[in-house]
Amino acid sequence: MAGGDLEAAGQLLVQARDVPETRLQAHNLIEQSFPALSYGQWMGCPCEISQADDIYRFFAAHPSSLNPIRDYLADGWRTMAELVLLLEQAGHPLLHTRSFLEFASGHGRFTRHLVKALGAERVVVSDVVADSVDFARVAFGVEGFVSAAVPEDVRWDKQHDVVFVLSLFSHLPASTWSRWLRRIYDMVTPGGVLVFTTHGEAAVRKQDVSLDADGYFFTPSSESTAIDAQEYGTTFTSEAYVRARIAEHLPGARLRQFSPQHFWHHQDAFVVERP
Repeated sequence: MAGGDLEAAGQLLVQARDVPETRLQAHNLIEQSFPALSYGQWMGCPCEISQADDIYRFFAAHPSSLNPIRDYLADGWRTMAELVLLLEQAGHPLLHTRSFLEFASGHGRFTRHLVKALGAERVVVSDVVADSVDFARVAFGVEGFVSAAVPEDVRWDKQHDVVFVLSLFSHLPASTWSRWLRRIYDMVTPGGVLVFTTHGEAAVRKQDVSLDADGYFFTPSSESTAIDAQEYGTTFTSEAYVRARIAEHLPGARLRQFSPQHFWHHQDAFVVERP
């Protein structure tokens, strides 16, 4: 590339993209400098992937993933399709959304597809990992703010038509589960919706987990390498547990939609409307 032989450089980078040790670095160079060879040219969105992305690393290490870059990008689009269907069913079409907050957004597996649908000006992201928010700002042009380990420490006063929380309540300990529900719900505009997911009864059966009397189970273990496992482990909850917490902590809220196994075919989805 430095010598100006871009054709030869492109050929070498395509080869390096097939080698696990150089795959992600080669991919990002291609996305930045070789649009004709890139995933972005046919997906129609920015396709650079952060080196710190835990979800990408999950795909890269999974034995069933023969092409982790493609699988990672396609999984973000799958989430988009699943969310569009859910919001249509709940009477809140995505494209009518004026302001969308993706909370616990990670490094943008889903964000890039959301920006394609809504435009960066309607999207805000937030994560407790500051690097992921910085990456989203630069890569996708969105507004973003860093969250906090303690719900009450989150400093964000704006409200949004849709607040989407994919796979956070499937990781929270009992000490913060309801507190996060209240704090995130505060960021929903009146008439808007909070969409969040849980490991529900199907996941309980698959993982052979025993819920307690309240319908809850937590273990301090997850795919994240950036967050303390005691704050972000793996959580399983019954539908009754979630409904009870909504009734207890979100007075007046209306559960517009409950869809079991809606995301990734193993996480339940809840759509809660704020009056």
